Amino acid sequence: MSDAHAPAEQHEHDGPHEGPIKTPKQLVWAVVASFVVPIIVIIMLTQFVATGEKQAAGTDALTGEAVAMRIQPVGTVEIKEANANAAPRTGEQVFQAQCSACHATGAAGAPKFGDEAAWGPRIKQPFDALLNSALKGKNAMPPQGGGDFSDYEVARAVVYMANKGGAKFDEPKAPAPAASAAQ
Repeated sequence: MSDAHAPAEQHEHDGPHEGPIKTPKQLVWAVVASFVVPIIVIIMLTQFVATGEKQAAGTDALTGEAVAMRIQPVGTVEIKEANANAAPRTGEQVFQAQCSACHATGAAGAPKFGDEAAWGPRIKQPFDALLNSALKGKNAMPPQGGGDFSDYEVARAVVYMANKGGAKFDEPKAPAPAASAAQ
């Protein structure tokens, strides 16, 4: 059979096929868009990914001080010159400089300065046991109470505190002066 006998609606669809681009101007825009749109999408994606690593405005993470804090050494070494001519500090001076931080208030279970009831059980111990506790630390108290004193100065502070708490300890003997290196 021929196409002449086919229904009329089939003839309408059998015509030439047309796409969405009908003019040369539309073709130019389609070609430009096919290059520009992917480039813009790529730029936006890289900006989105890169912004996650940037510091917020107003932070001081990159200042010289902040960088120095992050790269500072873990420990430091301090070399102090021994002053052989300096007189050793008294027990009261050591107490005021270091021990009073806890013993004046009774912080962290430290016996209060001058409290005979708190010092009573400690005074019953020999002086060497009290001195050892002060030099090496005991419970919450660090060695030398966290200070930097000679053993003689710490001994003087122990005598000072214990005597104010009711003890009758004698002042410790001063250490013999060290022989000079020239001799």
